[in-house]
Amino acid sequence: MTYDLENIFAKILRGEIPCDKVYEDDFALAFHDINPQAPVHILVIPKGAYVSMADFTASAPADLIAGFFRAVGQVAREAGLEDAGYRILANAGADAHQEVPHLHIHIFGGKRLGPMLTR
Repeated sequence: MTYDLENIFAKILRGEIPCDKVYEDDFALAFHDINPQAPVHILVIPKGAYVSMADFTASAPADLIAGFFRAVGQVAREAGLEDAGYRILANAGADAHQEVPHLHIHIFGGKRLGPMLTR
């Protein structure tokens, strides 16, 4: 899949569309999801044009990969989710229902989440 420079997350990274930001550093931007599926639902996106986890881990420089994953952990800590627990999820492709073609990690928490998948 080719990266679409006009996807909503690319526009958010460029400052063309506002977001409810909770964290930002040189490697990642995190913000509240506009359609939350849990009391805490934060998206973390890498700073760069990456469609999926496979694309990111194959193409991104090592410092960006490490910085991005550190940011995911930092956001979860700052959201107060460490003690009760939380879920992280990254969808990739049509079968996983990836809605925006920019790698993003969902952080869900703030309640008991239940089973991951149903048959």
